[in-house]
Amino acid sequence: CAAVSSAYKEKVKELPLLSLFCSCFNPQITEKNTYKAEDVEVIELNKRASGQAFEVILKPPSFDGVPELNTSMPTRRDPSLEEIQKKLEAAEERRKIQEAELLKHLAEKREHERGVIQKAFEENNNFIKNAKEKLEQKMEANKENRDALLAAMLERLQEKVQEMYKDTLSRASQQSQKYLKKTKIVS
Repeated sequence: CAAVSSAYKEKVKELPLLSLFCSCFNPQITEKNTYKAEDVEVIELNKRASGQAFEVILKPPSFDGVPELNTSMPTRRDPSLEEIQKKLEAAEERRKIQEAELLKHLAEKREHERGVIQKAFEENNNFIKNAKEKLEQKMEANKENRDALLAAMLERLQEKVQEMYKDTLSRASQQSQKYLKKTKIVS
């Protein structure tokens, strides 16, 4: 679009300016004027007091002097047996390298999984060991508390038994003294 407008501007400059101005001021209808240049043709459409209209026809560009492009595909030569063999060997080598990298990656992944499993196993064993130790400590503390409680209960029971024994002895001695006193009086 920009090329068309610049070409139009250049060609309008080449037209005789005086005839252009005269036709603008003279409102008489005259036959259509045509101005031709190298690759532009300007045809006067109509004249009015308010203005004038033109039709600008641009000729298609010519390709004189430009070499014609070869639109056909370039001929492809057939590869030799040796070239095919080299390409096959290169492809086999790439395949082996890719397979080795894949095996290496899988081995690293497997080793990582083993490490994770081993770590989880060790953490589980440590947890079980700690849980057993805590349970044994609690059981030992419970046993000590129970033994201390039983010892305290036995001691209180023995004290009560001794008190009861003393009370019983004192009562028996009092009754025997009363009995003796009664028997002495009666005899």
